[in-house]
Amino acid sequence: MDFKQLDLKNRRYNFHSHTQFCDGHAPMEAFAAAASAAGFSHYGFSPHSPVPIESPCNMSHDDVGAYLSEVDRLKGLYGSGTQFYASMEIDFLGPQWGPSSAYFDSLPLDYRIGSVHFIPSQDGELVDIDGRFESFRRKMSRNFRNDIRYVVNTFFDQSLEMLSRGGLDIIGHYDKVSHNASHFHPGLEQEGWYVDRLNGLTDEIIKSGVAVEINTKQWTDHHRMFPAIGMWRRLIDSGVTILVNSDAHYPELIDASRKLAFLMLDSLENR
Repeated sequence: MDFKQLDLKNRRYNFHSHTQFCDGHAPMEAFAAAASAAGFSHYGFSPHSPVPIESPCNMSHDDVGAYLSEVDRLKGLYGSGTQFYASMEIDFLGPQWGPSSAYFDSLPLDYRIGSVHFIPSQDGELVDIDGRFESFRRKMSRNFRNDIRYVVNTFFDQSLEMLSRGGLDIIGHYDKVSHNASHFHPGLEQEGWYVDRLNGLTDEIIKSGVAVEINTKQWTDHHRMFPAIGMWRRLIDSGVTILVNSDAHYPELIDASRKLAFLMLDSLENR
């Protein structure tokens, strides 16, 4: 999907949201109603994709048909004012599963978000490193031998491989590992090796031509956006497509902190 072909000048859009089909907290129709009432011109549903491993946050393969049918039904109910899209936030698990997999080619998706939430441990077990820090800290000891460099480097390696394989239209929260990792190891984001990895991934994202989301979900609770605000100038200067998404899990949060993100982007663009 070429987002440059859409009229997004009014900034009333959100292409990243989660509903009852994965770890969202309301039915899709509640999100559609909220988007319509808020005057959104474009709204995308993006459940966490099915994955071939156990995961309480991901949608079931068995629910994919019902999900796609519900998008079509909502288009009929609200489509006159808001354009709704069927998408998925597709987990990259390695060569065997990700946005470029044939399974996702077979689905009538309008666009695909590619994200890394799982990484392999040193023993080869896929482990979800997203979520709350308390869970991350336990996994660091139980699954990763408390090796934060391994976790961060593997996250970036997985992200680079996902990009090289293609199939994604948007790369999701591409430095989100920094949130839990910097709680585990304060000061990590200022260390040279981390800066080099983040810059290297940013270089490859720019070369790839995929759209980059600024993810505002964690601003209210943690005063963080992804990618880090310090990267935005490079993204602006590169000319990549930048989308401000709220990663909403509740209908009332479809626009959360997006206005602030646009204000910050405008400030950088006008310097």
